Amino acid sequence: MSRKFGIGIIGVGMAVRPHMLSLQDLAGEIEVCGVYARTRATREAFALETGFPAADSIDALLSNPNLDAILLLTPANARVEIVRSVAAAGKHILMEKPAGRTTQDAEEIVAICDDAGVKLGVVFQNRFRAASLTMKDLLDSGKLGELALAFLVVPWWRGQGYYDERGRGTLERDGGGVMITQAVHSMDLMLSLTGPVAEVAAIVGTTCLHNMETEDFVGAGLKFASGALGSLMATVNCFPGEQEFMVFNCTKGSAKLAGGVLEADYNDTSESEIKSTGYVVDTLQASIWAVENSKSFEGAVLKAVNLGDDADTVGAVTGQIAGAMYGYSEVARHLKTGLVDERKIYVTSV
Repeated sequence: MSRKFGIGIIGVGMAVRPHMLSLQDLAGEIEVCGVYARTRATREAFALETGFPAADSIDALLSNPNLDAILLLTPANARVEIVRSVAAAGKHILMEKPAGRTTQDAEEIVAICDDAGVKLGVVFQNRFRAASLTMKDLLDSGKLGELALAFLVVPWWRGQGYYDERGRGTLERDGGGVMITQAVHSMDLMLSLTGPVAEVAAIVGTTCLHNMETEDFVGAGLKFASGALGSLMATVNCFPGEQEFMVFNCTKGSAKLAGGVLEADYNDTSESEIKSTGYVVDTLQASIWAVENSKSFEGAVLKAVNLGDDADTVGAVTGQIAGAMYGYSEVARHLKTGLVDERKIYVTSV
């Protein structure tokens, strides 16, 4: 019998729940070697709930001989030094979005993993929905013709109580507001389908609905490298929150992705609808989480950190639009949303 793949968890905040369910489903293939959170009571409570062993420190977790990789779920501002320690121990890393609080942090994290020869994955699960994969095929195969126009709308809601939690909506912890925290998954998916953006004209701001440091609204006009035009609107001001959607208008038809459902209309009047697999969650939670089935996580782990895989460093960062919004420099080419010629990129899924 082959040895199970050993995973350690660092960080047990909101993001840990879908991962926890997937790891429990994959208990026959993956061993959770330990869980670490800064607060002892927090990690022990999580260990009691899940049956996963608690680790007293990151060093103790990394010293486990059965450990192959770390699932890193801390806030973005805490990651660089953790990545440095994990990579130095020769362990692969799968971490939640974003890749870093700033572009500089993201580039440093990738460089650390490159230098250490370990694999790095960033969780952008929406690319692996059945509807997303079908949408990609429609565009790549030319079935919809040439892309003319693409636009993305993220009309979500977060109450003030969400931002009253210490650190939320701050540059110091999150690096930005709705773009990097909420809309990043949808933006990543759109760019994986359209290709990179060449020009951006944008406005960002904070409305009277929130008292926070970073933006709760973003609007942008886009010109893609392909010549197609587009737009983006993302906000957390739309009470009670609606499903995000993106539309692609092409020379042979159009398609709309809303959550996990794809509707395509062709100029010859044929139509198809493809629904994504996944959990059914209540309406309010659906505006916060898109939880894919556990096998998606399995594929992510095995592709991103399996020792036999031929990926060098795994990265998916939407630095093009976010950089224009926040004034950051453009992300290095091998970080851009998986659209890279010279390197093989895998993107991860929960």
